[in-house]
Amino acid sequence: MADPNESPATSAVEALVNALPDPVFVVGTDMRVAAVNPATGRLLPALRKNDLLVRGLRAPDVLDAIARVFKTGQAQSTVWLDRFPIERHFEIHLAPAQFGANRVCVVALRDVTESRRIERMRSDFVANASHELRTPLASVLGFIETLQGPARNDEAAREKFLGIMAEQARRMARLVGDLLSLSRIEQNLHIRPSAAIDLRAIAVQIVDGLRALADESGVELRLAPGPAVVVLGDRDELLRLAENLIENAVKYGAPSPVDVTVEIRDGQGAFVVVDHGPGIAAEHLPRLTERFYRVDAGASRAKGGTGLGLALVKHIVAHHRGRLTIESELGKGATFTVLLPLAPQTM
Repeated sequence: MADPNESPATSAVEALVNALPDPVFVVGTDMRVAAVNPATGRLLPALRKNDLLVRGLRAPDVLDAIARVFKTGQAQSTVWLDRFPIERHFEIHLAPAQFGANRVCVVALRDVTESRRIERMRSDFVANASHELRTPLASVLGFIETLQGPARNDEAAREKFLGIMAEQARRMARLVGDLLSLSRIEQNLHIRPSAAIDLRAIAVQIVDGLRALADESGVELRLAPGPAVVVLGDRDELLRLAENLIENAVKYGAPSPVDVTVEIRDGQGAFVVVDHGPGIAAEHLPRLTERFYRVDAGASRAKGGTGLGLALVKHIVAHHRGRLTIESELGKGATFTVLLPLAPQTM
């Protein structure tokens, strides 16, 4: 375009492009930017009107696609991976247009970074869940074949194998139960729990229920005294949260004491679990709430863990519009703190 500022057609293009919420820009046959809307300006600040496109967009595949549009007169699509300043994935759709005597190419960008991330997480989740189920299932099938064959008439072997099979079946049941719980919580993330729940009563119930496990593990399980702390929540989910955090502390912090505290902190209900065990290396902390992530996979499975406990905790906290923090150092134990909104009458 010789002088797009004086062209009524170009003014019309600019008005149309500026009205679009998604990143869109227009390129002339001279490969100069004829129009760029605010969304594109925020995404690609180096892309300026009247500049050569290559000055603001260093994406060979996109430039080639624009050239094909002008050559063939046909719409094109391509993808672009922008690695600076952070990695982002875009779907690019390009179409020819005619405005008066001017041939242009309209370029629309769609940021698919988040959808790609979610798809990758979904794929990893299915693969991990399949792996977690495959191992105990293979064990059960192997013992069934043994009982049907060599150990058919071996009473001692039958009792031993049936016990192992029962434990593997329980492991699969726990895993399926955790998966279903995660699914239910995710489906209801947009609905904020509104019941008034005494967080201390939750702690008392779980501590009493885990007392036998703590005694068996040689762990002194201590609940600090204090008044009721009433939060907005879902009782079943908060029971699950408390059970997961305290049980983890007992299992993985043994034989050191485990301290549970319920209090009001910074205007919120605080549920704090502290173990004095071996601690967690810093590189593991950011990933602890990932599904199926384990610091020590062998130890986790041996203790009956599904790899979903802290993922469940994270989702429950998110459902309650709360906050979860994890602090730990090797040799210094670990502190898990959950902050939840107080019920109105306690604020």
